[in-house]
Amino acid sequence: MSNQSSVSEFILLKFSDAQEMQILYFVMFLVIYLTALMGNFLIITAVVLDRNLHNPMHFFLMNLSILDIGTICVIIPKAMVNSLLNIRTISYVGCATQVFFFVFLAGADFALLTVMAYDRYVAICKPLHYEMIMNRRACVQMASSAWVAGVLNSIMHTWNLFSFTFCGGNVVDFFFCEVPQLLKLSCLDTYIRELCMILFSFCLILSSFILIVASYIQILRAVLRIPSEHGRHKAFSTCIPHLIVVSLFVFSVTFAYLKPSSHIPSVLDLIVGVIYSVVPSTMNPIIYSMRNREILTGLRKLAHCLFFTEHHLPILHR
Repeated sequence: MSNQSSVSEFILLKFSDAQEMQILYFVMFLVIYLTALMGNFLIITAVVLDRNLHNPMHFFLMNLSILDIGTICVIIPKAMVNSLLNIRTISYVGCATQVFFFVFLAGADFALLTVMAYDRYVAICKPLHYEMIMNRRACVQMASSAWVAGVLNSIMHTWNLFSFTFCGGNVVDFFFCEVPQLLKLSCLDTYIRELCMILFSFCLILSSFILIVASYIQILRAVLRIPSEHGRHKAFSTCIPHLIVVSLFVFSVTFAYLKPSSHIPSVLDLIVGVIYSVVPSTMNPIIYSMRNREILTGLRKLAHCLFFTEHHLPILHR
């Protein structure tokens, strides 16, 4: 075992030695950051202001957008500063904060996607009982449970990683503080405990994924029983955005963690890291805007209100 050492800061992965490439990465992150912020803020604003969107599905979508904004703000600003100023360091407290919020937001995100799958299941398979099952109190409790689950999961991982010293130095082979990368620097006892916690978290994620798959199997069976083609299309079209978002989240994370690891970080590692850490948060509002007619209508009303303020109240409540 390596000698234990006290770490006051960590050295993150440098994107490139060329200043031109550093500026290019800064512009890339800035575009991603502004796109994600604008898209998610528009979703939140539309849901809050348009009474036609005051329903369980869009309430959960608003929570998802809040989580996506948080995920982007945890990772991207520090990456932009590092690229622009050509620095690599992050403080010990800053790294712990980044780990806590990223694990919290990612965990809550997937828990909320599970809740949204249940919402679609009730809406399609039990339409007559939908309002009774998915009442305001139940929706608030489900959303709160997703947030709390994310917090508890994050506390478990962050406490275990940062309550002990590191034995493998302070060089993190990634552009932000990520649990698997920090695990390479941890001492043996911390490593074993964190592996157990990761296994526990994986079981929870697998359980959630099984619930999502089971929900969509029931939804598919119910949709196929609808006699009219128009009715089948209308029922399943409400599920397509959620299904795409879940697939994007699962496949990006799976590809990131199951691809062969390399001792020397490559461009592929950076691309994969960006894909799984920030692309879902950026794409979610785009996917829902393109595939959800109610959201599209709400965004059109919002845009009309921004440019024609004299019609502001009638449009929002029409």
